[in-house]
Amino acid sequence: MDERFLDFTDSLQPKFLALLEMSPARLTALPRDIPTGGVYLFSERCQHLYVGRTKRRISARVYGHVNAADDCPFAFRLAREVTGITHAQYSGKHTRKNLLLRPDFRREYKLAKQRIRQMDVRWVHEPDPTRQALLEIYVSVVLQTPYNDFDTH
Repeated sequence: MDERFLDFTDSLQPKFLALLEMSPARLTALPRDIPTGGVYLFSERCQHLYVGRTKRRISARVYGHVNAADDCPFAFRLAREVTGITHAQYSGKHTRKNLLLRPDFRREYKLAKQRIRQMDVRWVHEPDPTRQALLEIYVSVVLQTPYNDFDTH
């Protein structure tokens, strides 16, 4: 394997362990000293569900999963699962815009955001965007986070 790539991959396991060893927090009680740039992990009752990354302040990104906007992808995945509409569509009746017009889906989307607010969240600082991307994939693969999708859209 190329030495340049090995330099990136050698950093994954220590960051992964730091992420898992971190005491989890709740969105309602995040500390003020959260770093800018890194990987974060949502868990519920010791089951790891979703991993993401950001170049912004990590607290701002995790709050973005429960904000008032109608574009919170993790909440959408949870609501799709509950409503049985599991395949994302970019045209037709199951687009995000159309789903949010349905009272049953809107209700489940709101409940998903409430559920996320109660989840544990952990994070690890990683400012390098390439290491972030690799670490996000590594964490998702190792923990088998069911709500991550690396498919292109």
